[in-house]
Amino acid sequence: LIFGVSGQDGSYLSHFLFKKGHDIYGTTRNIKKKKLNNLNKLGVLNKIKIIKCDTKNFKIVKKLIKKIKPQEIYYLCGQSSVTKSFTNPAEAFRSNTLGLLNILETVKESNRKIKVFNAVSGQIYGNRKKNIYNEKSYIEPQSPYGVSKASSFWLTKIFREWYGVKCCSGILFNHESPLRSDEFVTKKIINNCKLIKKGKLKYLYMGDINIYRDWGWAPEYVEAMYLMLKQKNPKDLVIGSGKRHSLKNFIYEVFRLLKIPRKHLKTNTKKFMRKNDIRSYRADPRLAKKILNWKAKTTFKKIIYKMVMKQLY
Repeated sequence: LIFGVSGQDGSYLSHFLFKKGHDIYGTTRNIKKKKLNNLNKLGVLNKIKIIKCDTKNFKIVKKLIKKIKPQEIYYLCGQSSVTKSFTNPAEAFRSNTLGLLNILETVKESNRKIKVFNAVSGQIYGNRKKNIYNEKSYIEPQSPYGVSKASSFWLTKIFREWYGVKCCSGILFNHESPLRSDEFVTKKIINNCKLIKKGKLKYLYMGDINIYRDWGWAPEYVEAMYLMLKQKNPKDLVIGSGKRHSLKNFIYEVFRLLKIPRKHLKTNTKKFMRKNDIRSYRADPRLAKKILNWKAKTTFKKIIYKMVMKQLY
């Protein structure tokens, strides 16, 4: 059972699990065909049982889990935008924390053999001088989104250690694909650059581009989720590439691929500047490699190439 099946990760995970021979149920807030486009692109829309579900409603979640009786639950839904979380902090908290709590409570009450995966973000860590993060790093979120993910991380840990629920959190650093939502900066860059190439836009307007992130390839990250739940005793793990690149490098690579001169870039645009953005971070995924034998394989430049060329795999 995948909560949030229609997003980037939910769609790739569905495709991955279907190939493994699993029966898949997926929930989404909106069952309109347009909202299920990612599943359609991957050819799995008609192979999944789609259910409209509001995870914030405990009775609905409880009824759904009792009816389906899943062996595994993946919690991938909730608000995923740092920017939007500042506009609507309550929604970030309700969707990322309350939804998960409803699932954990149901599993605790009905069947503790069900394994639960919770998608957490590298955004739970703060702006520290030593910005390489592992499972023991200090948690210090800088946004309402980060707070909501940090609380979901602690809840998962408590339900595992106190109640014996087989649940874990994957602390996922940035991972991209052509299925990434248009609201994310990487997709915005590519979409706007294609408009510049067509002559429909003159400039790419950006805020601070000296921001560093750890970027990976989404199809590889859903495999890590699967491997985490395959462990006899699931544990929280950091999932990332362990490499760091700047937003500037991302933009310049898109410009290079599309043959756009750098004069089309305008930076430090006031409306795109964030007050408290995390300047830089990267994952230390050594424990994931040791336990899961997993590591990110697709290079930074290859990820950008695939996104520009709309290569799904």
